[in-house]
Amino acid sequence: MGSHTVRILALLTGRPRPFREDGTMSAIARHPVAGPVMLGELGFEGDAVADTIHHGGPDMAVHHYPFDHYPYWQQRLNGHKLLQKPGAFGENISARGLVESDVRIGDTFRMGEALVQLSKGRQPCWKVDHRFGVSGKQSVMADIVRTARCGFYYRVLEPGRVQTGDVLRLVDPGPAAWTVDRVFRLLIGGQHRAEPEAVRALADLPQLAADWRKRASALAD
Repeated sequence: MGSHTVRILALLTGRPRPFREDGTMSAIARHPVAGPVMLGELGFEGDAVADTIHHGGPDMAVHHYPFDHYPYWQQRLNGHKLLQKPGAFGENISARGLVESDVRIGDTFRMGEALVQLSKGRQPCWKVDHRFGVSGKQSVMADIVRTARCGFYYRVLEPGRVQTGDVLRLVDPGPAAWTVDRVFRLLIGGQHRAEPEAVRALADLPQLAADWRKRASALAD
């Protein structure tokens, strides 16, 4: 891990708003919040999701996207205006120094006053491409699947107040074998075919989010 302690660059929240002409709603356009915000079991006060089937819930209470990836996407998307500041990927937490190859499923962090545990990577959907106005060979979603620049989610073990500038500090590491990068490649990136035993092990990993344990079980069959 590059660092066991990083500082939160931005804390962002948002509520569902019209996203597409067909009436589809999304809360992906989150905005920075000043001052402390209460973090509870289902996320930050003032934050919400539109698609409660695929987003939200205790295992996806907080979305963290590494600011470390922004230079890659700026080059890839020709300096897209959304990439000039945190929030382009709908994240709640932006920080530099924790990326998918560093952090593990089950890593437990002190986040401001709260205690959180890393539960899963973020599986991208079409809304990312729509937000950036790309498709086909320019697809950000496909590039995330290929490169595992996915970001990750936390569940909340202890509620508390969090704000921009607070420290995110590792207090209890998860199992060494299960970095977010590896788990994402196994369950989303197609690597399960080469490592069936690893996928079977993931189906029984208690720290892994329930929906990804279910996915691992299905892929192992």
